[in-house]
Amino acid sequence: MSKKTLVSAITAALVVGAASTTFAAANPFSDVPADSWAYDAVSTLAADGVIDGYPDGTYKGQNTMTRYEMAQIVARAMAKTDIDKADKALVDKLAAEFAEELDNLGVRVADLEKKSDNVKWTGELRYRYYNEDHDAGADTDYNKVMFRLTPQAYIGNSGWVAKARINYLMDVSSDSNNEKYTDDNDAAVDQAYVEGPIGAATVQAGRLPVFTAQGMLFDDRISGAQIAFGSDTFKTTLAAGRYSEDSHSAVTAAIYDNAKDVTAEYYGIQFDWQPTEKMAVNAGYTQLNGIDENYSALGGLATGSLSKSDQFVGLDDNNLGIWYLGGSYAFNDSVKLVGEYAQSDADAYEKAGIVEVQYKGSDVADPGSWGAYVGYRHLGNNVAIASTYDDASAGQKGYVVGASYVPAENILATIEYFDGKDLVADADADKFFGQVEFFF
Repeated sequence: MSKKTLVSAITAALVVGAASTTFAAANPFSDVPADSWAYDAVSTLAADGVIDGYPDGTYKGQNTMTRYEMAQIVARAMAKTDIDKADKALVDKLAAEFAEELDNLGVRVADLEKKSDNVKWTGELRYRYYNEDHDAGADTDYNKVMFRLTPQAYIGNSGWVAKARINYLMDVSSDSNNEKYTDDNDAAVDQAYVEGPIGAATVQAGRLPVFTAQGMLFDDRISGAQIAFGSDTFKTTLAAGRYSEDSHSAVTAAIYDNAKDVTAEYYGIQFDWQPTEKMAVNAGYTQLNGIDENYSALGGLATGSLSKSDQFVGLDDNNLGIWYLGGSYAFNDSVKLVGEYAQSDADAYEKAGIVEVQYKGSDVADPGSWGAYVGYRHLGNNVAIASTYDDASAGQKGYVVGASYVPAENILATIEYFDGKDLVADADADKFFGQVEFFF
């Protein structure tokens, strides 16, 4: 909705005034009589400086309000410090809704959050189950609960923040905790890094997340640095560091099937171009140097039915270079086409590609929203290093379908299915995946 009536705006913002004990001693506006149902709300908000009227002393409550005018009310509400937690939650929602207008007013939401609370905690509780069937190998069942905390701390007034992610994994089927994954540690920190501006660029350093080729090539962590610069239309991202078992803990490898025990130097560059709201294009190159000899040519992580000797098969030396190109196009608000292609310089299993049609999309802030997709994946072993997909894994090809639904705010349910083959064994494989996430 592009506009709200003043009465609706007052109702939304009333929670701010309700927390105050100050009431106007006299009628603040000539067109809001004392016997009006809105008199107390209008008087309180006016006395608190949240709303004001027109120069002629009227309020004109029958008129419509622009988003810019509503943003002014939200900005004043955000500046108040004497509201309780529930009231602040509503103001935060209003701030998110009018974030663009607030930025135009010079009110930076992040800055206000920083002033009110130097450390911000978010997280999720997730239940995940899947079953894999492999004609040429052992079948796999996964039945686990993961609890995650993601603290973020502001570093003075520098514009820099410190971020971390802490995971705790529990095996539901055996009623045990994650000790067997973490060597008797109850929790594992799989991300810990700082982020902030240097000139016009945004820099990250530490154990940080890296996401390339729309997740087809890499959605994991490196220990190093990443810098992004450019504009909303064209952005360049550079990354360098170490990708190894030290970049993700044992519990992370258990949570993510794609967290491989690969040790190598990681270098990458990606270009993102978005000429219109409907179209987005990405291209880039990733280089892995000095791959641990135990995992090159004759080594690697078992993926699905693959043995260690299957991963990185056909690699002539301990280096691997991969280039990629892809993008997406939204035909309308409901239908989007996504595609990606990548190729490495390995002698075998050197190609990867995906095509996917997405319909609508779930939004955890919008109860009742849902989305679905159908597509095809070909994930060559020497290309899909740590892909983001939950349906298919590296070393597989086949068809995928999935759907997600938001039954209530901040709750997301997902189901996915894969039907295809394991590439090395050239044998049939399929997978059912189900997940429920609770965000806080």
